[in-house]
Amino acid sequence: MDTIFALSSGAPPAGIAVVRVSGPQAAAALTALSGTLPAPRRAVSRTLRNAGGDALDQALVLWLPGPSTATGEDVAELHLHGGRAVVRAVEAALAALPGVRQAQPGEFTRRAFANGRIDLAEAEGLADLLSAETELQRRAAMASAGGALSRRVEAWRDRVLILSAQVEAVLDFGDEDDVGGLDPAFGRGVATLAEDLAAWLARPRAELLREGYRVVLAGPPNAGKSSLFNVLIESEAAITAPTEGTTRDVLERGVALAGVPFTFVDTAGLRQQTPDVIEAIGIARAEAELARADLVLWLGPEGQGPDGAWEIAAKADLGEAPKANPRHRVSATTGEGVDALRRDLVAHARAAMPHPGEVALNTRQHALLAEAHDALAAFRTGEDPLLTAEKLRLARLSFDRLIGRASTEDMLDALFGRFCIGK
Repeated sequence: MDTIFALSSGAPPAGIAVVRVSGPQAAAALTALSGTLPAPRRAVSRTLRNAGGDALDQALVLWLPGPSTATGEDVAELHLHGGRAVVRAVEAALAALPGVRQAQPGEFTRRAFANGRIDLAEAEGLADLLSAETELQRRAAMASAGGALSRRVEAWRDRVLILSAQVEAVLDFGDEDDVGGLDPAFGRGVATLAEDLAAWLARPRAELLREGYRVVLAGPPNAGKSSLFNVLIESEAAITAPTEGTTRDVLERGVALAGVPFTFVDTAGLRQQTPDVIEAIGIARAEAELARADLVLWLGPEGQGPDGAWEIAAKADLGEAPKANPRHRVSATTGEGVDALRRDLVAHARAAMPHPGEVALNTRQHALLAEAHDALAAFRTGEDPLLTAEKLRLARLSFDRLIGRASTEDMLDALFGRFCIGK
């Protein structure tokens, strides 16, 4: 296996740049650059030199022999001065060594997974942590990266194994006097586990945290959607004009309000007919966005919005015909009512999202947990023990796939491709 290296800290220039080396040639690489191998897990100052003897930097170096390292392999760390030229020179010296190459995106974490240092659920949590932009995202990712979901899955798997052992005892020794059929408590055990899984499946999903609570502004042409959109995202992203049909396409922006991630979507004005082909395409896309929305802010005639939409009386400063019972009256021009709308949106979205620090299932995890639940929920008292054993096996297989005991290369490629090169 190749030895890999990469810059594992932020892009230079910086005060310190950390270059990590992992693999069977890590000790040889550190010795080649620093002269001698330092004592394990002890930072020492060394002058780093290339193969020609040229001094590259005065750095702190660490030697971390495996398997008790982040990747499960021998690891060396070079703590350099964080200038671009320094980093480039050290990377060039490493690349010139036999059996040493620059890492691919996510390769360090993939080796940690392959060597049993983390499981798949923890790796997914780490990927989410690296991309977290809000406090809610960070805390949920920390829970997954820290193994909270993995420990829960292992506990469920242990319960399935205990149930499976009871079934196997009936299958193997059911004809003996001291072994009867399945105890009534067996059925309760299966039902209780299925209920636990159902409760987790009902939780808010991780996509809400990653993509943001999706709020679509909708209504007829010239209803003030784009103006309100600009005010909510605090940017002049959408073109506004008195002319009807100014917005022709879907425009979306992600923002965080009070630490809650949102995706606000501005749409073309909705009307029954238009001779403009491009506007008609925009209307079709707007209607598609209504189906995707977590919440619709309806700026059109009262009662004509989709079910569950918030009635918004826009242009409050112009004294236009008000709605009888709007949830909010706002003016994008004066700012009237905008702060109240933002506070309401934050409270509403926060209630729909995972609680702070709570593990949230992503699409892959949710699907596998649903498979395990369906297998357990299909159990029927008095059925053939062979059928019961197969259902328990399917549940256990789903748990194994969830934490990575059984995974496909394509899925792993997609996951670890989300990481940066130094991770």
